[in-house]
Amino acid sequence: MRTIDVNDVVDNARFTPFHWNVLFWCTLVIIFDGYDLVIYGVVLPLLMEQWQLSPMVAGLLGSSALFGMMFGAMSFGTLSDKWGRKKTILLCVVLFSVTTVINGFATTPWQFGILRFIAGLGIGGVMPNVVALMTEYSPKRSRSTLVAVMFSGYAVGGMMSAGLGIWIVPTFGWQVMFYLAVVPLLILPLIIKYLPDSVGFLLRRGRDDEARRILQAIDPSQSISASDNLALPAAKESKAPVLDLFKEGRALSTLMFWTAFFMCLLMVYALGSWLPKLMSMAGYALSSSLMFLMVLNVGAIVGAVGGGWLADRFHLKTVLVVFFIFAAASLSLLGFESPMWVLYSLVAIAGATTIGSQILLYAYVAQFYPIAIRSTGLGWASGIGRNGAIVGPLLGGSLLALALPHHLNFIAFAIPGVIAAVAVFLVSRRVGEAQAARTAAQPASMASSGG
Repeated sequence: MRTIDVNDVVDNARFTPFHWNVLFWCTLVIIFDGYDLVIYGVVLPLLMEQWQLSPMVAGLLGSSALFGMMFGAMSFGTLSDKWGRKKTILLCVVLFSVTTVINGFATTPWQFGILRFIAGLGIGGVMPNVVALMTEYSPKRSRSTLVAVMFSGYAVGGMMSAGLGIWIVPTFGWQVMFYLAVVPLLILPLIIKYLPDSVGFLLRRGRDDEARRILQAIDPSQSISASDNLALPAAKESKAPVLDLFKEGRALSTLMFWTAFFMCLLMVYALGSWLPKLMSMAGYALSSSLMFLMVLNVGAIVGAVGGGWLADRFHLKTVLVVFFIFAAASLSLLGFESPMWVLYSLVAIAGATTIGSQILLYAYVAQFYPIAIRSTGLGWASGIGRNGAIVGPLLGGSLLALALPHHLNFIAFAIPGVIAAVAVFLVSRRVGEAQAARTAAQPASMASSGG
């Protein structure tokens, strides 16, 4: 009878069809998530015209989903450590899909805002859980890349919103964009069938046979039998997991992660909500303005995948600091009159280094915290960061109400990039590496009975 270290199997596994399966379904969920989130920036110009919304009211409507995301990330991120990743992800998908479809029937700004808040609960709850699940199943040598590739689905969803919006919104109206959110519900049975749960959660719940099947799929060369014990490093369930984020030298780093999330999400959602409107005000047609939003998300995919590749070869901290500096620079230059190809290039760089940095931040947080508090760490970083996402649309509305010169709007969006670069620089690389070393060296003391 053998004792098999689960972490060792996962960390050293080759990329197998099992990994493709997890990557595909997690990415698909994030694509739906990104579509539902970016949809507001796509329909905003038409909503402002149809409902005669002031910039401030439009900003408040944009922030309604983000309030929901804040509470969803913190609550579902923490609860999934008890409920399991899969069950929480499925619940969140149903929540944001159903309410987004209903959102298409809204006839007043109040109805629209309330439904966007409820959808935001599901959108916010999905993100930390798919990141935690992908991190848990990724081989160590390609972990950052796989999380970044998975999370680039957010930008793919944003591109789908922008691309469909260019065709659908002027012709069929904004409501159809919301009706399309029914698609995740149609494929929900497939997600239930093929998306695995966390192997750590399965072992804690005594579902050892399921865990063995998953480990056999992760590494077919293991030939795992019913007599083998499966073990994880001891992970004591805490009654106050949020407090654990501040223990063992993690306090400053936790606060800096929260600051970086706040500033990064402020930039992401300020751009996502107001970029088409700002470009419309600068004299571009609606279709051209939506094209800027599409380019922003194309850049995000390049930034996420490229940043993940760089992080697996250098370090996430270094890559993130450089990305945030480039984000601030590109946004500052975006407000000045330039040839169209220069503007598109700057928007692509901004997408790569703002949305791309958000994705890399999730990967960094997931690798920084031990598995017992990983979803809690991700959920709270994301949840606190949602305050920045809420401020972003409000900031855009306030700037437009002040009627400032065009370039000052973008400089205001760039300042958070500088603050985020400083925050990531102050995260303790030593603490994160010490945690990784402890996890690798700790004896496998949480073993199953072998049936």
